[in-house]
Amino acid sequence: MGRIMAIDYGSKRCGIAVTDSLRILATGLDSVHSKDIIVYLEKYFTQQVVDIIVVGEPKTMENKKSDSARFIDPFVTHLQKKFLDKKIERFDERFTTKIAHQTILNGGVKKKQRQNKNTVDVISAIIILQDYMNFIENK
Repeated sequence: MGRIMAIDYGSKRCGIAVTDSLRILATGLDSVHSKDIIVYLEKYFTQQVVDIIVVGEPKTMENKKSDSARFIDPFVTHLQKKFLDKKIERFDERFTTKIAHQTILNGGVKKKQRQNKNTVDVISAIIILQDYMNFIENK
């Protein structure tokens, strides 16, 4: 059984999280520039088995696609064509950035580190992955 990976895709950066091989723990992996994400994934997939890629799906409070979907939809289409052996899932990412900021604040992280957007992106990816894992567990 391969890992599950979550990507919090942004127009500038992508936060990446992954499970352990038993799919028990969600762990932050990295934050990479959006233009480098495919190369990063290709390299990672040569080293680790990943079966499912979960991409955060931004929605409005009315449960409609948000404006940022215009960046994410083409990325997901590209993933589906590039990695035919992976199951690509979309998962609601509403409030993940806000929760990530609050998590960092509650963790006692210093102000300078709280302003590091890479950290927020990775934590957002962890939240997406953990929420997805809870969802499939309760399915």
